[in-house]
Amino acid sequence: MNNTALLLIDIQNIYFAKGPFCLHEPEKATTNAKALLEYFRHHNLEVIHVVHNFNTDSYTQEHDYLCEIQSLVKPLPQEKVIFKDYPSAYFKTSLQDYLQEHHINKLVIAGMMTHMCVSTTTRASKDFGYEVTLIEDACTTKELAYKDEIIPATTVHKANIAALDKVFATVMSTDAFLSNF
Repeated sequence: MNNTALLLIDIQNIYFAKGPFCLHEPEKATTNAKALLEYFRHHNLEVIHVVHNFNTDSYTQEHDYLCEIQSLVKPLPQEKVIFKDYPSAYFKTSLQDYLQEHHINKLVIAGMMTHMCVSTTTRASKDFGYEVTLIEDACTTKELAYKDEIIPATTVHKANIAALDKVFATVMSTDAFLSNF
């Protein structure tokens, strides 16, 4: 497993706050991400935190807090933090170079939002040749609207996970991953 890294995508306070970025049950996903993080730390495996640079004009007083990584999964000083401006954790970042420098060829991915940054980064990871395990219950998303119809967050999540499973990633629950690795 020395060539495996945990990639925690955008688990930031903004997704817990009331407003346009609030996700469906982010606490559950973060609790599962924390269990993964503890496992990787315990086994001295690579951990990479990805942080999205949000434009939080509507939250001006709380900008710094909202953009911070959620306290349950705060990085340790030795853990890599990648900042991004786009849905892909690779686009215009140092992620690919970092993974190559550290001889990583397997990624375990968890984070927020399933339909956006998690899906985009998972697909890109496969394009770069990484073996990807996506931890479905350590991810979450929000409801979407299309043609005057509201699509529930659980449906958005399941549809995205189903599209990624077996093609772009091996999809597992937190418990299944922790029992098998």
